[in-house]
Amino acid sequence: MIAAITRRIALAALPMLLTSAVAFAQAAPASSTLRIGFQRSSTLIAILKLNGGLEKALAPLGVQITWHEFTSGLPQLEALNTGNIDFSADVADTVPLFAQAAGAKLAFVAEEAPSPGAQAILVPQNSPIKNVADLKGKKVAVTKAAGSHYLLIAALGRAELNAKSITPAYLTPADGRAAFVSNNVDAWVTWDPFLTTALKQNGARVLADGQGLANYKRYYLASESYAKANGKVLKVIYDKLDETGQWVKAHPKDAAALLADSWHIDAPTIEEANSHRSYKVGLVTKEGLAEQNKISDAFFAEGLLPRKVDGTDVTIWRP
Repeated sequence: MIAAITRRIALAALPMLLTSAVAFAQAAPASSTLRIGFQRSSTLIAILKLNGGLEKALAPLGVQITWHEFTSGLPQLEALNTGNIDFSADVADTVPLFAQAAGAKLAFVAEEAPSPGAQAILVPQNSPIKNVADLKGKKVAVTKAAGSHYLLIAALGRAELNAKSITPAYLTPADGRAAFVSNNVDAWVTWDPFLTTALKQNGARVLADGQGLANYKRYYLASESYAKANGKVLKVIYDKLDETGQWVKAHPKDAAALLADSWHIDAPTIEEANSHRSYKVGLVTKEGLAEQNKISDAFFAEGLLPRKVDGTDVTIWRP
C-alpha cells in the first residue's frame, strides 16, 4: 500500500518536474551569437574580422559574430556594462577603472604586454611649447578615460602641474585630430595608429611619450555573466588573439597591407604604428594589474573618478 501511494505521488510530480526542466533549459544563456565591440586601434580583432579567422574558429561551436565599432574605449565598456555587447576588444588600462566605478561586472580575459611608446603628447612642429611644463594654461585635446588621458595626468604631475593647470578638450580621436590640424588646440594626446599618422601626415612633434610615465597595457574583457557561461568561446578567442599577435610581429608588411583599406591609412604608416605595440597576448594576473591602482589613484586625486577603485579586485578568466 505504501509503495502504491509513493508511486502515485511520483507520477503526480512528473509533469511539474518536466515543466521545471524545460523552463531551466529556456533560461540557460544563449551563446549562438557573440557581439564583439572594437575600435580603430583594436588591431588584432580588426585583422581577425578582415580575414574571417575568428568566425571559422568559432563555427564548430555554432557561434556567429556581430561586430560593433566604437570611437574609443569608454563607450565600448559602457556598452558591455549595459549588456549591448558580450566581448570588448582591447581597451587601454584606464578604461576598466571607469567601468568598475560605474558598477560594471567585468571579466578580464587577456592582456597585451606594455607598449609605452604607442601613445604620446603631440604639439605642432613650429609650436613654442618645448616641454610639458609649457602646457600650463594651454588647451589640450584628449580622449576622456583613454590611456592617453592617464599619460597626460602623469606627465603633468612630473612637471609639478595637475589637470587644472590646463584646459582639457575631451574629444574623440577623429575630432582631436581635426582640432589639432586646425590649430584649435595647443596640444593633442593620442595613441597609435593616430599618433604615427599625425607625425607623418601633419608635421606633429612628440612632447612626451609613455616611457617612464605610463606602461599603456591593453585588456580584452567580457561581461562577467558571459565569461561564466561561455568559457569554450573565450578559449577560442584567446588562442586566436595570441596567434594573430605573433603573426603581426612576424609579418609586419602583410599585416599593414591587410589593414590599409579598412583603416584608410597607408601601409607604411600602419607598419610603423604597429612597431610601437607589443601585441604580446597573455593571461591576466593579479600581479600584472599592479599599475591599475596607481592609475586609479591619479584619476581620483584629480576628481575624475567618482570613487576610489581597487583595480586588482576583479574577475580574471582562466581557460
